[in-house]
Amino acid sequence: MNDIQFTLNGKAVSYAGSAADRLLDVLRDTFRCTSVKCGCKEGECGACSVLLDGKLINSCCVAMGAVEGSTVVTLEGYRETERFAVLDKAFAEVSAVQCGFCIPGMVLAAESILSANPHPTEADVREGMSGNLCRCTGYNAIVNAIMNAAKEGNGLW
Repeated sequence: MNDIQFTLNGKAVSYAGSAADRLLDVLRDTFRCTSVKCGCKEGECGACSVLLDGKLINSCCVAMGAVEGSTVVTLEGYRETERFAVLDKAFAEVSAVQCGFCIPGMVLAAESILSANPHPTEADVREGMSGNLCRCTGYNAIVNAIMNAAKEGNGLW
């Protein structure tokens, strides 16, 4: 069996394990991307969200064989961007972070929303966040943060 080659956070990497292994487990255990959380193992909570070729996916539902030749971005890579800086500031300004468990997935979901629509309505944001669960904030602060980031980062997305 050949190694699985892909790009992780801007770097070419190789995985020698099984093509059936879950992307979530490989990211955490092999590549130490601990921002990717195991919440439900069913693709329902969004805690394991990553960007796969620019699209938001639940890494708990993706086998490594599907990642061959792709680009994966976790919060560890995304946090090095100017877009992250805008989102980070917006989340902090409205106290959108409580316990923090869901936030990596929420931030990547926000990136996905703003990449698709740099000027979303509140309804667009709520729909875009619908795959990510948060047990602490009640979502309003997170929605407000994304709306503020859209304004502050005008032109970045």
